[in-house]
Amino acid sequence: MQRIIVHQDLCSGCRACEVACVARHEGCFGTATARIHVTKIEPLGVDHPHVCRLCWRAPCAAACPTGALYRDEHTNAVLLRAGDCIGCSACVDACPFGMAALHPETGLVLICDLCDGEPACVTRCATGAIEYVRPEAGPRAKRESLTGNAAQPVKIRVEPAGDPAIATSKLGSTGTDE
Repeated sequence: MQRIIVHQDLCSGCRACEVACVARHEGCFGTATARIHVTKIEPLGVDHPHVCRLCWRAPCAAACPTGALYRDEHTNAVLLRAGDCIGCSACVDACPFGMAALHPETGLVLICDLCDGEPACVTRCATGAIEYVRPEAGPRAKRESLTGNAAQPVKIRVEPAGDPAIATSKLGSTGTDE
């Protein structure tokens, strides 16, 4: 299954991803009902796209009292059965990343549906800050390539602790060895 991966350092803050999302889902331009959000931290000069994390256990779907949210077998996205949604916002409260919201006009949940496997935000991102890739091509794979096979157990040798009073007395006031 593919997922959206964010490269914060490549984001220019143009918000074209938000506009593309709204155009795809609402048929108009704007950012208020986007399923992707770009946070700007002005003093640091940082722009950071936030996307649905496609949680394995999907707390948003688990919190839905009517079963209106369900997992799509093709894309792995959490989708909405609009006719079953009562707009109670239980899913909004349950999302640990703040990526679910209620539509200001319809009261239905706004949640990333991955645009049926062709995310508009990814297509529109000119800098490559947002990618739609298989997890083995993302940051996890990079970490594993740097550390070796992450599935291999790590053996740690623990030495018996010495006298804490001796160890403390060897440290200077700066906390470094003298």
